[in-house]
Amino acid sequence: MSPAPLSAAPARDQGRLQGLAMLAITACSWGFNWPVSKFLLGELPPFAMRTLCCGGGAVFAFALAAGRGEPLRPPAGQWPRLIAFAAMNYGAFTILTTLALFWLPASQAVIVTYTLPIWAAVLAWPMLGERPTPARILATALGLAGVALLVTGQPQATAAAAGPAWTRPAGFACGLAAAFVFGLGTVIAKRAPLRMPPIAGVAWQATLGTLPVVALAAFEPVRLAAVTPLGWGAIAYVAVLPMSLAYLAWFRALRLLPANTAATGVLLAPAIGVFASALMLHEALGWHQLAALALTLAGVALAARG
Repeated sequence: MSPAPLSAAPARDQGRLQGLAMLAITACSWGFNWPVSKFLLGELPPFAMRTLCCGGGAVFAFALAAGRGEPLRPPAGQWPRLIAFAAMNYGAFTILTTLALFWLPASQAVIVTYTLPIWAAVLAWPMLGERPTPARILATALGLAGVALLVTGQPQATAAAAGPAWTRPAGFACGLAAAFVFGLGTVIAKRAPLRMPPIAGVAWQATLGTLPVVALAAFEPVRLAAVTPLGWGAIAYVAVLPMSLAYLAWFRALRLLPANTAATGVLLAPAIGVFASALMLHEALGWHQLAALALTLAGVALAARG
């Protein structure tokens, strides 16, 4: 018998562990991104804030790619796929989540947006042939139950503080739309990954995806002199981690893990976002959040095993 099959299992295990590590980096970075971005909305208009963060992320990614010697020019035939990924994973997702964050408290915006596993699970079956196993169905159900509990458990005072009555459903609609777009992008990236160096690919996606955000920011009044040193530090954090390094980790995780597992694992991000919002922005935190965290972590652990 050939020894190759004997060495295949350790290689698979190593790849899975690496994928889970990349998933943890992604979830933590994206989770903290929500309260940090909500803080920045107090210093900048929404799309101006996103332009600075996304533009800074693109510059950082290009510099990192150049420093690593990656070719920056996209290969022939990759432009349509590159534009599609940029439109879904950056452009539409950034615009929709910005509106959700503008109209909702950060703890609610992050939760509703991370219903994305249900869309990824639904789309992965017909598009990738990933028939959901009982373990994955239970993992997704546990994670989404945690998300639902967080949404329904928001105190009335918190909901009232979000603004006029219409802003709450509008914010939830934008969050759900962002979830669908990102779930679709997850499945497409898994089915037909971009054929170019990873860092350069992220740099180009960030650049192309920022263009419609820049167009929207052109209609906003901006006073950069009013941004505090803490605000500039927050912009640097969002540009380097959530908008650059976390996307690199995410695309790497997609290559190493099933789409359902990757999407369910990212449900750690709303739990992190909720607790970080409570700590950093003094948003409400009660037993609903604690119970939801337990459900979400149980779903993540089950997804990681199966």
